[in-house]
Amino acid sequence: MLRLKHSRIKLLMVLLMVLLFIFTEAKAQVVKQTVHLYLHDTTVNYGGKPKQAIAINGTIPGPELHFTIGDTAEIFVHNLMKEESSLHWHGLILPNDQDGVPYLTTAPIKAGTTARYYFPLVQTGTYWYHSHTGLQEQLGQYGAFIIHENRPARYKEKTLLLSDWSNENPKQIDRSLHAATDWYMIKKNAVQSYGEAIMEGHLDTKLISEWKRMHAMDVSDVYYEAFLMNGAQQSSMTHQAGDTLRLRVINGSSSTYFWLQFAGGKIWVVASDGAEVVPVAVDRLIVGVSENYDVLVVLPKTGSFEFRATSEDRIGYTSLFIGEGDTIFAPHLPRLDYFEGMVMMNDMMTLDANMKPMAMHMQNQMMDMNVVMYPEYTNPLDSGVHPYHYGRPKTLSYEMLRAPEPTVFPEGDWTEYQFMLTGNMNRYVWTINNRTVSESDKILIKKGEKVRIILYNNTMMRHPMHLHGHFFRVRNKHGDYSPLKTVLDIMPMETDTIEFLGTESGDWFFHCHILYHMMSGMGRIFHYENSPVNTQFKNPEKALKMLYHDDRMYHLMAEVDLASSGTDGHVMYANTRNAFSGEWRIGLMGDYETETHISRFIGRNQFLNVYAGSDFRNRHGGEENSKDNRQVFCVGAQYMLPGLILTDFRLDHTGKLRLQLHREDLAVTPRLRLNAMWNTDGEYMVGTYYILTKYWAASMHYDSDMKLGAGFRFTY
Repeated sequence: MLRLKHSRIKLLMVLLMVLLFIFTEAKAQVVKQTVHLYLHDTTVNYGGKPKQAIAINGTIPGPELHFTIGDTAEIFVHNLMKEESSLHWHGLILPNDQDGVPYLTTAPIKAGTTARYYFPLVQTGTYWYHSHTGLQEQLGQYGAFIIHENRPARYKEKTLLLSDWSNENPKQIDRSLHAATDWYMIKKNAVQSYGEAIMEGHLDTKLISEWKRMHAMDVSDVYYEAFLMNGAQQSSMTHQAGDTLRLRVINGSSSTYFWLQFAGGKIWVVASDGAEVVPVAVDRLIVGVSENYDVLVVLPKTGSFEFRATSEDRIGYTSLFIGEGDTIFAPHLPRLDYFEGMVMMNDMMTLDANMKPMAMHMQNQMMDMNVVMYPEYTNPLDSGVHPYHYGRPKTLSYEMLRAPEPTVFPEGDWTEYQFMLTGNMNRYVWTINNRTVSESDKILIKKGEKVRIILYNNTMMRHPMHLHGHFFRVRNKHGDYSPLKTVLDIMPMETDTIEFLGTESGDWFFHCHILYHMMSGMGRIFHYENSPVNTQFKNPEKALKMLYHDDRMYHLMAEVDLASSGTDGHVMYANTRNAFSGEWRIGLMGDYETETHISRFIGRNQFLNVYAGSDFRNRHGGEENSKDNRQVFCVGAQYMLPGLILTDFRLDHTGKLRLQLHREDLAVTPRLRLNAMWNTDGEYMVGTYYILTKYWAASMHYDSDMKLGAGFRFTY
């Protein structure tokens, strides 16, 4: 009997061990989801013209990827294009070498090859993926990435991926922005010319603005032909009245902020950048480039209610109609009053186009700065009928966001960095502390370190600043319950504070997510000390140089007048700091003048540039080295005076000094411009031109040497 009892006990122990082993194995088993993504060139027609684009698995946007927390994602990316590419998993916490920034964290996917991404999913929420190579994102290489909880969804859901589309090649967009053409502002009716200033009673505002050396303000750099929601300008879905719908809204645009509105009433914000927040009801909210918001809407009755996303510059919108029945439209946003916004800018800026010290204390969370910085026309005919017709709409701000649980970090000292967002809109230079990514050392941090970043926006543009591989706290009135985000929208003249805990290893990118600002160099790299070697790169130094290539790129720009009296022009090949330029004037009688310069731009606002070069000219005889017939080498400096007058002071090798004043591109009307020049050699020029297209204008000018001429002006 005792032996039998011992046998039963032994058998029971064996069974328990087997069950424990099976349970442990089952628990340790990884649920792996495998996805194949195929990148390939395609042709689409979103803006009225067939244009080249990049599709993923045959669609724009790419497939909407769905996972569950605890899964492991295995994603094979097949590059069928003729150029290298990449995919970044925006907002995800993952191993450093899977982050997808080519030449920094992950090797690029060469043409005709396949890359394997493999990482566990440790969070839930709304995220997205996109190319981090060149300007491919603008061509359609993006898609939604949704991570669900381990339980059924409470509400019906739909993902809305917003994007912008241009018929122009993104490389030409980037070059045009660096060339300081305002063609996109003409297309958007946002030039803010002197004629418009007089008509609206803002001549003094315009004069003060230019006296402070500020160019016309704008809310978006680029003119877009179309705005899309899941690849369409308009779509619809069925939904029952009274039921709640969860919309996962992703701003996957390259440079457009979107205003969200719902014709059926309030929008309840329940998550931002994948992190939950205490629900808050608003009439409208603006979504920064690369930001995500989860919102709830309820159909108040039977009907088809519009959920509208309007571009911040009011150029266009894209819509989803929810429900069936009579169509109810969302309110039409009023046009922006740029001159009123300019008044605010004038009050905040110093003579050297920098922020006044008192302005730097303004916090995005303390008020609706959209109303202050970008006021709207108040004409009710512009705004239409809407639920908040008799009062100001309730607009979401970061101050309203509250985390459902405390977001405090462990006790300990903080490492603090101060980042001033700087730039020059005219030369399209965007920097942090007046340095691009390639001009800055990596910022060294330690694992476990608490990092605080104080951001000051000293530019006239808003910037959506994104940190890879981390959530950060956005400090607001909720203190310990400050919300977690991965993108911070910071408006002009504002100061904001974000904090994150160093929990990773390797290199992580922090940058402005406006695509053309990032390419210009507005970013930094955080590097964890004592990180393991990234085996993705055989030569890390060479890889880093490839990363730095983006903001070191040179851009070609030119202006050529073809007139009845001859031809003159200017060509420049420039990057962030340096320029190679040439000028010429050739008369009908064979007279000519050429100047060539090598220049270096200096200072935060780049009002100063120093140069060395030559001046060769030959006009109807004369003594050697006279102003009419000379070959001299010179050094000099150009400085932008108040009033946007360019002064040029130079010394040639014979000891001759010359002072020149030049004002160009003075906007009389949106398309009519004036130029004028005078120097101490007794030369002068006055001219005008009328812009016909992006590249061509009708021109006329009087030159002290070439006399009166009329013709056409080519701008590139």
